[in-house]
Amino acid sequence: MSDRSELTREILEGPSGPKITAFFDVDRTLLAGFSVVEFIRDGILSGRTGPREMLETAIAIAQFELNRTGFSAFVAGTSAALRGMPEKEFAAIGERIFSDRLAADVYPESRALVQAHLKKEHTVAVVSSATRYQIDPLAEDLGIPHVLCTRLEVVNGKFTGQVLKPTCYGEGKALHARDFAARHKVDLEESYFYTDSDEDLSLLSIVGHPRPTNPNGGLREIAVKRGWPMRTFTSRGMAGPTEILRTSLALGALVPSVLLGLPALLFDGSWRRTVNIAASVWGEIGTALAGIDVQTKGEQHLWSHRPAVFIFNHQSAIDMLLLCKLLRRDFIGIAKKEVQRNPIFGPVFSLAGSVFIDRSNHTEAVRALEPAIDALRRGLSITIAPEGTRSSTPKLGRFKKGAFHLAMAAKVPIVPIVFKNALDALPKHAMFVRPATIEAVVHKPISTDDWTLDNLDKKIESVRRIYQKTLRDLRGR
Repeated sequence: MSDRSELTREILEGPSGPKITAFFDVDRTLLAGFSVVEFIRDGILSGRTGPREMLETAIAIAQFELNRTGFSAFVAGTSAALRGMPEKEFAAIGERIFSDRLAADVYPESRALVQAHLKKEHTVAVVSSATRYQIDPLAEDLGIPHVLCTRLEVVNGKFTGQVLKPTCYGEGKALHARDFAARHKVDLEESYFYTDSDEDLSLLSIVGHPRPTNPNGGLREIAVKRGWPMRTFTSRGMAGPTEILRTSLALGALVPSVLLGLPALLFDGSWRRTVNIAASVWGEIGTALAGIDVQTKGEQHLWSHRPAVFIFNHQSAIDMLLLCKLLRRDFIGIAKKEVQRNPIFGPVFSLAGSVFIDRSNHTEAVRALEPAIDALRRGLSITIAPEGTRSSTPKLGRFKKGAFHLAMAAKVPIVPIVFKNALDALPKHAMFVRPATIEAVVHKPISTDDWTLDNLDKKIESVRRIYQKTLRDLRGR
């Protein structure tokens, strides 16, 4: 994986200001793979795309690949299934597809590049042959304010099946970029363009900083001849043998970690000590095998006030491994009911004393928290994600009240743990862990002694602001 400081060095050490633009292509540049594939797949699986539309799409793709039609005809053919559909409906579908499928494919390295340009107050824009329905959710996630793309005709709020010209493809990208530069008074000679394809040579040739990113064969040849620096990212896309092996070993280390703790049960009769040994060993060995380097700030706050309710922003399935490494002993987790049915983690979490809640049933969820309050009173700490579920992006979700009610009921402090880029290691829906450096900031314990039902919402919002500020500060570095 690319070193982020080296990756962004030329940007951060270069000039600032909005006259410099950073243009980003989408497919295989900002995210791995091709976004249109997920849209076609979703249309077929949902039944939105019928046999006729499927045939039209297949013909359009074949004719374009054989150079028998131009790009506009290709887009019109693949968009045939949209005729008559309300634009708002398809925009909502695009947001869902991004959240469910595409968000996990965003390259962490590209995210770092975008953040570096934004930090330098450059004008940042997506320029892509894709449509805005593929791009807008991605641009919003990355904080990119401008989108140059291929546009579909909409009349009375519905798609006609036609494409508006000029399309944003090939020479069309350069045309869109020139028009954008004129309107926003930016200097193309000082600007950047990140793309994977030699089809974008027209735009690459007119910017001062062409940056081939995950280049295809044609662009790689051109880049070598012209001396353009190339970047290749492997943090997303299909996992290689190393990632598969690392993931298997990290998960498999849970079993020997438990076995190492069994002597404590046999000789001392202490199941809690067994769990403590297992958690501590798995946290150390599991992160090492997975290639995860956890850099912790404020580590002293993990130990200064226990028991406590440790809350964390839930980005990844690897969060529990990170918590084992940080907390080490005398804690239990609160997890959703579905985890209990997991053939690996369900039994292990149950044996460790985890509390499972059914979020679909509020009354049952509140009742299920009673053992957690009892555990706090017995000296055990609790880990819980106030967002309730994993996020597919770094954006912080709304905080639920359960964690805070727990702390109030047991009269223990709240300790916020903020994870940065756990998504780099294992984003939502991904199966294999990638090596990553994850930053963890542990804040001072927050007393709940003066918390009441009347001021609870304000108290929760103040804690959430701690997360927002910390994540902003971490991104800004």
